[in-house]
Amino acid sequence: MKKLLAVLLASVSLLAFTACGDGDSSDLSDRTTTSTTTTTTTTTTEPTATTTTTKKTTTTKKTTTTTTTTTTTKKTTTTKKTTTTTSDNVTLGMKNALDKAKSYLSWMNFSYEGLKGQLEYEGYSDEEQTYAVDNCGADWNEQAVGKAKSYLETTAFSYSGLINQLEYEEFTTDQATYGADNCGADWNEQAAKCAQNYLDVMSFSRSQLLDQLLYEGFTQSQAEYGVSAVGY
Repeated sequence: MKKLLAVLLASVSLLAFTACGDGDSSDLSDRTTTSTTTTTTTTTTEPTATTTTTKKTTTTKKTTTTTTTTTTTKKTTTTKKTTTTTSDNVTLGMKNALDKAKSYLSWMNFSYEGLKGQLEYEGYSDEEQTYAVDNCGADWNEQAVGKAKSYLETTAFSYSGLINQLEYEEFTTDQATYGADNCGADWNEQAAKCAQNYLDVMSFSRSQLLDQLLYEGFTQSQAEYGVSAVGY
């Protein structure tokens, strides 16, 4: 019984102490003001401009190209084939072509190429033509002289006009020149004859006739002689 009372007394004392303690804490809380200062720190970050300089380095690569040119020279050897015709291998066609060539030359003048062309027209082969012209015995310079004279018998020519006509007949330039140089023409008289031939078919004034003779290849003095000879 005494233990029970002691416990109860202890409990009441504890409760009273607790109640007092709560009141003191409340009063202390009422008297004490706790101030909380909030400090705001503003941090300003200034942008930093960073300049990056890039140095461009150009590397030039020097390339040396060596070109080797090889020239090959091909030596060409030209062999000229010479055919010798003997009496043993002369054909009947060759003999007849030769006879025909000589026959033509007995009454007409020909150049080398002109005579070949005539024999070709007659139907002889190239081999037969060549044999005949090579063996006919013609002097082609004299043939040019003869052809020049035959032209001058029918029409009038200037010196240059006659050379051109002989070249047209396939004489070489040297042969044609030889023919004109040795035909015995008087070029003044040829100019007069040419002027008269023109007046026989058409009327000309003096200046027109003079121009026509110059066009035919006569020199100025030859043309003047020609128009004076016909009465101008």
